[in-house]
Amino acid sequence: MAVKDKASSKKKKDIKIVSGILKVLTTDNNTIIALIDENWSKVLGGWTGLLGYKGAKKNTPYAAEVLTKHILKEAQGLGLKEIGVIFKGVGMARDGVFKAINEIGLIDIQYIKEATPIQFGGVKGVRPKKN
Repeated sequence: MAVKDKASSKKKKDIKIVSGILKVLTTDNNTIIALIDENWSKVLGGWTGLLGYKGAKKNTPYAAEVLTKHILKEAQGLGLKEIGVIFKGVGMARDGVFKAINEIGLIDIQYIKEATPIQFGGVKGVRPKKN
């Protein structure tokens, strides 16, 4: 029988982060949140399905609030003090994210940005035929 080597298991790195960026993607069906450091590498993240929400409950503001609290509490254990918030998408979760950040209270918000693409201009439409 082959014996597995236990020394090959990897240890988690000790991550310290003081300031970061909270990227929030809200769609019609889900909310995805990622905490990113200054080098744009992902530190923490998740979506509302990880917390057990299924179906239409995934896009509610309450589900986004619970997910944000979960991620920010883990981030406080890593030493997070201040964040910037970037929103993308048109879902309902924006209110829940702000409510969760205010309820945590120990994290300062540096800035809030909107990254939702807005359609403008574009190509001309097809003209109707002349009969």
